[in-house]
Amino acid sequence: MRSKLLSALAGFALAGVFAGEAAAHPHVFVAAKAEIVFAPDGSVRALRHRWSFDEAYSVYITQGLDKNGDGKITSDELAELAKTNTESLPDVDFFTTAKINGRQQEFGTPGEESMSYEGKVLTLVFTLPLKNPVKARSFGIEIGDPTYFVAFEIVDAPDAVVTKDAPQGCVVRVARPPKLDEATQKRLAEADITETPDVSGLQVTTRALVACP
Repeated sequence: MRSKLLSALAGFALAGVFAGEAAAHPHVFVAAKAEIVFAPDGSVRALRHRWSFDEAYSVYITQGLDKNGDGKITSDELAELAKTNTESLPDVDFFTTAKINGRQQEFGTPGEESMSYEGKVLTLVFTLPLKNPVKARSFGIEIGDPTYFVAFEIVDAPDAVVTKDAPQGCVVRVARPPKLDEATQKRLAEADITETPDVSGLQVTTRALVACP
């Protein structure tokens, strides 16, 4: 699993080493937002993810990407990195689980990817379609890395998880994991970088539920 994580979002382990994070888990931090996109017939058709990476990873992974030397890193210069990252996400199940009416869903091929770099923060945006759109009275998503190599946190903001073109009356609820206690944080920080730490029994992913009439 660790090798898949390394290939999925290019350079995560190296970013940790060069940014001084090598001795701790998690190695990369992601502030996430999600948009749940509905089709005209009321079925859920896709998720639109927005992932902003921590400054240490962002600065490291964008080194050398200012190809024209103008002091700015544009979306065009980040296009190849965005494509590589998005194409690798199936290896880690997109860091996303979705259930409609209690049944787990499969995803199609992600696309419409782009990256931006502002204020030393790198942000990846992409669309993750459902393989088979389904009308849903309840649609649940879970975002995160269960191995805690990468720490995802859905931002605490009104637009953290929103819907687009949802049927009237649909509501969204977000359930964030509890903060890890000091002893657990210390254990994870001291874990060997070459090993996957034991996170069994810990809730490290964020869940959101859309309920429709």
